[in-house]
Amino acid sequence: MKIITNFKTILLFSFIISALSCEAQIIPLNTGILSIPENAYVKDSNNELMPYIGTYKANFQGKEITLFINKEEKRIVKRIDKQFYRDALVVKYIVKNATGTILQDTQNNNSQGIYLISSNMKSGNTVRLIYSGTNCGVGWGDIFLKKINSTQISWEYRPDDIIIDSSKCPSGTDINIYLPETKDLIFTKQ
Repeated sequence: MKIITNFKTILLFSFIISALSCEAQIIPLNTGILSIPENAYVKDSNNELMPYIGTYKANFQGKEITLFINKEEKRIVKRIDKQFYRDALVVKYIVKNATGTILQDTQNNNSQGIYLISSNMKSGNTVRLIYSGTNCGVGWGDIFLKKINSTQISWEYRPDDIIIDSSKCPSGTDINIYLPETKDLIFTKQ
């Protein structure tokens, strides 16, 4: 009887140790993408993303652009070679023309988004975001936000090329890029 009790104790202890060792490894926000292990958690332990959070506005070529920047904790990142979690900035936006007509609004759209891919807080106070594009992936690319002061960020958008054909994008689909394709555009916190 005592052998069975000891076996159950050892089995229970082994199970608890296994469960604890399966916990995700927590690593710093500035860890390079190639150094992130499978199922790790890239955590914003020092609240480095907090200064970016808020609503920002800018005007560019007759358009008013409003960015809604929020922090999402433990956002899953799936890559070809691994999967991990990270605290990320998620950006939704509204673009209006000079008369106030909304050209594009992604506030309620979960498939079109801008989200943090990496940060470089120590040298340059800059975050790099990936933009998935809009209809048919148009405009996908990189966006760089640099914190200038407590109320302003600098914007740089580098869209990548995409070939659009009728098999990927039905005719009549809006394939305009409404985000400002520029560097050093200043957004002011509202």
